[in-house]
Amino acid sequence: MAMAVAQRDNSIERHIDSSGKYVRYTAEQIEALEKVYVECPKPSSLRRQQLIRENPVLSNIEPKQIKVWFQNRRCREKQRKESSELQTLNRRLAAMNKLLTEENDRLQKQVSQLVNENGFMRQQVNTITAAASADGSDSAAATTPLSSMRDANSPAGFLSIAEETLAEFLSKATGTAVDWVQMPGMKPGPDSVGIFAISQGCNGVAARACGLVSLEPAKIVELLKDRASWYRDCRSSEVFTMFPAGNGGTIELVYTQTYAPMTLASARDFWTLRYTTNLENGSIVVCERSLSGSGAGPNAAAAAQFERAEMLPSGYLIRPCEGGGSIIRIVDHLNLQAWSVPEVLRPLYESSTMVAQRLTIAALRYIRQVAQETSGEVVYGMGRQPAVLRTFSQRLSRGFNDAVNGFNDDGWSVLNCDGAEGVTIAVNSIKNLSGTANPASSLSLLGGIVCAKASMLLQNITPAVLVRFLREHRSEWADFSVDAFSAASLKAGSYGYTGMRSTRFTGNQAIMLLGHSIEHEEMLEVIRLEGHAPAHEDSFVSRDVHLLQLCTGIDENAVGACSELIFAPIDDMFPEDAPLVPSGFRIALLNSQQGDKQNSLTANRALDLTVAPTTTHAAGDTCPNNRCILTVAFQFPFETGLQDNVAAMARQYIRRVVSAVQALATAISPSSANTAGEAKLSPGSPEALTLAQWICQSYSNYLEVPLLRSDSLIGDMVLKHLWHHPDAILCCSLKTVPVFIFANQAGLDMLETTLVALQDITLDKIFNDSARKNLIAYFAKLMQQGFACMPAGICMSTMGRHASYDQAVAWKVHAEDTSVHCLAFSFINWSFI
Repeated sequence: MAMAVAQRDNSIERHIDSSGKYVRYTAEQIEALEKVYVECPKPSSLRRQQLIRENPVLSNIEPKQIKVWFQNRRCREKQRKESSELQTLNRRLAAMNKLLTEENDRLQKQVSQLVNENGFMRQQVNTITAAASADGSDSAAATTPLSSMRDANSPAGFLSIAEETLAEFLSKATGTAVDWVQMPGMKPGPDSVGIFAISQGCNGVAARACGLVSLEPAKIVELLKDRASWYRDCRSSEVFTMFPAGNGGTIELVYTQTYAPMTLASARDFWTLRYTTNLENGSIVVCERSLSGSGAGPNAAAAAQFERAEMLPSGYLIRPCEGGGSIIRIVDHLNLQAWSVPEVLRPLYESSTMVAQRLTIAALRYIRQVAQETSGEVVYGMGRQPAVLRTFSQRLSRGFNDAVNGFNDDGWSVLNCDGAEGVTIAVNSIKNLSGTANPASSLSLLGGIVCAKASMLLQNITPAVLVRFLREHRSEWADFSVDAFSAASLKAGSYGYTGMRSTRFTGNQAIMLLGHSIEHEEMLEVIRLEGHAPAHEDSFVSRDVHLLQLCTGIDENAVGACSELIFAPIDDMFPEDAPLVPSGFRIALLNSQQGDKQNSLTANRALDLTVAPTTTHAAGDTCPNNRCILTVAFQFPFETGLQDNVAAMARQYIRRVVSAVQALATAISPSSANTAGEAKLSPGSPEALTLAQWICQSYSNYLEVPLLRSDSLIGDMVLKHLWHHPDAILCCSLKTVPVFIFANQAGLDMLETTLVALQDITLDKIFNDSARKNLIAYFAKLMQQGFACMPAGICMSTMGRHASYDQAVAWKVHAEDTSVHCLAFSFINWSFI
C-alpha cells in the first residue's frame, strides 16, 4: 500500500473521465498539458486534436479524456483562487475586528475617564465652595500651568522634546487625550477605507484615521514622509537637519510650506521636529510637533510670504499585521491661526473636518492607492501606468495652486488688482512648465504666463453640485476659442496670438476617463473639444482641442471639503513630459446646517426649476443658507512682446467666466427655483403638476391608450409617475425654432443635461442628419392629425454620444382651454450605443 501511494505521488495524476474510469497521466503528459493550459485554459476540439498530434506522449490519451483534464484543471484553478480570496478576506476581517476591538476599548476608557473627571469636578466644586466661606484660604493649592516647550539648543534637549512628543501623540492615537467623535457619513466596515474621527472641544483642529493597508510598515513610512508627493496643499517639505536619537530612531528638523486654498488668505508654513522610532511591539512611529522660535528653514526670504502655523503632537503609528500588511493610525492636530484670515474664511481654518478631508483621509487614501497599484488591482488608462496618471494629477493640482498663490520666489509679480473681491492679473516670465527639475525641458520659446484669478462668495449651493454642472456643460461658461489659443500657444510658437488659425467649434465635447482613485473621489480624464476648419481651408486638418482634466470632490459635501475642476491643454499624443498650464475652479464649503437634506433638495428639485414658476415647497423644506468660497484661476501662455495683449484678453475672459458661473450657481440653487422658472418660461406657463396632467390627458386622447400604467392616478402621483417613466419624455415649445421646456428624468439622462441647460437646446440638435431630414415630414403629420409615430432612430446627447430608440411618438399637448400649449415626444426603449 505504501509503495502504491508513493508511486501515485511520483508525478502521476489521476482523473475520472465521462465513463467513470480513472485516467492516469505521466509527468511528461502533465507537463505538455500544463504548457497548453497556460496559453489557452479552454482549448477547442481542434486545438485538443492538434495537441495530441504535436505531443507523442499524449498519443494514448483520447480527446474526450483531455477535455475532462482541462475541465478539472480549470476547476482546481478556480478553487485555489476562491480559497486565496477567502483567506485574504478572512485576514482583513480579523485585522478589522482587532482594530474595532481596540477602538471599543479606547472608548470604554474614555467613558470611564469622563465619569471619573465628572466626579472629581463635583468634589472640587464642593471644596472650593467650602473654602470660599472660610478666611485665609490656601492660595498655594492653585494648580500651576504646565510649562511650554522647553528650550532645545542641544541634542539632549531635542531628544527630550521628541520623547515628550511621542508620549502625547500615542495618547491621542490610542488613548483619550482628545475627545474624538466619529466623522459624519464615514462608517467603518470591511469595505471602507478606515475609521475616521474629528476632535470636539480641544485646542486647535484635529482629525484621526485608522485603517488597514496591504503594505509593509517601512514602505508606508517612506511614502508618508514624502509629504509633498501626496498632500496636494503642500508646496514643499525640506529636512533642515537630521541626527540619530541614540535609541535606533532619528530626529529631523523639518520646514514645510503649504498653499493657501484661495486668493483671500496667506499661505501657512511650519517649523517642526519629526521623531521616528520603533516600539517594543514592532510598531513604527513617526511623530511631529512645532518648535518654538522663528526658525524659517533654508529659505528665510521665502518664509516672509507665509503665516507661521502650529502643529501640535501629530503623526503616524504603523503596526504590522499577521499575514502581511499593516494597521495604520494617523493623527493630525493643527492650530492654523484662524485669527489672521478674514472672518468669512475662518470656518475653513477652524474646521476639524477640513483637516480630515484635506490631510488625514488624503494620507490614508494615498497609501491604499499605492498598495492597489503595487498589487496590480488598478486598471490602466490609455496605455498609461497608474503612477504616471497620478503624477499628471499631482502636476495639475500643483500648477493650479501655484497660480492661485502666486509666490514671488516662483517668479510671479502682480500687474493689476481690482481689489479684494476683484480680478488679479499676475505674470510670470520664468515659469518652468514641465514640472520637472530640469529647466531646459520647459518651453523656451514662450515669453511667459499670464494668470487671471479671483475669489468670491456664493450662497445656497454645494460645491459638488456646481462642479458637476461645470464639468458636464462646459459650453455654458467656456469660450472654446480661448481654449484653442492656450493650446496653440503651447505648441512651441506654431501659432501666435494675433495669427491663430480660424477654427469653428461645434460646442460638442467628449470625455474620456483615464483613471480614478479607489473611492472615485478623484477622476483624471481627457476632454476633446470638436473643432472644424472653415470651408475654404483644408477640412481634413484636425482642429480638435484636447484638455487634461482633474475633477475632485464630486460627491464630497462635508464642511471643509473642496470640489475642484482643473484642466490644462495637452497634445493629442498625450506625452508624459507634456508642459501643463492648469486653469480651473475650486469651491470650498464654509457651512452647512442641513447638509444631507439640502443635497437631496438640490438633486430632486429639478421639476420646480423648469416647469413650475409658482411651485412652493412644504414647510421645513427650505434650503439652508450654505456659503461657499469660489476661487477661479486661468493661465494663458504668451509669446515675447504679446504680454499686454494677452493680459487684456485674460482680464476680459475671467470676468465673463465669473459672471457665467455666478449666474449658473444662482440658477441651480434650490432657493432660486422659482425665479429660475420665471426667467426661463413665459408668464402663462402651468405648474409642474398641471403640465403633467395635460401631457398624459393629451396622449390618451390622441392614441387612445394611457401614457402611464394606471389611468386612475390623481394629484401628485401623476407628476411622480411621469418623472420616473422609463421612456424619455420631452416637451418643446411651438416657436419657429422649437426649444425644450421640460424633460423627465429619463429624458435628461438621454440628453445628458440638466433642466437648466435643457431650455437652451433646440429640437433639431438632438437628431442626427438622417433623422433630421425625416423630421420635417413627421412634423407636418403631427401638426395635421395631432400625433405622429416615428420609426427607430438615433439621437445625440449634449455630450456628443449617440442614443438609439425603438420608436418615437410625438403628440400635441392641449391646455384646459383646448389651445395647443406645446409638443411632447416619447423615445421608447432608448439606450446609448
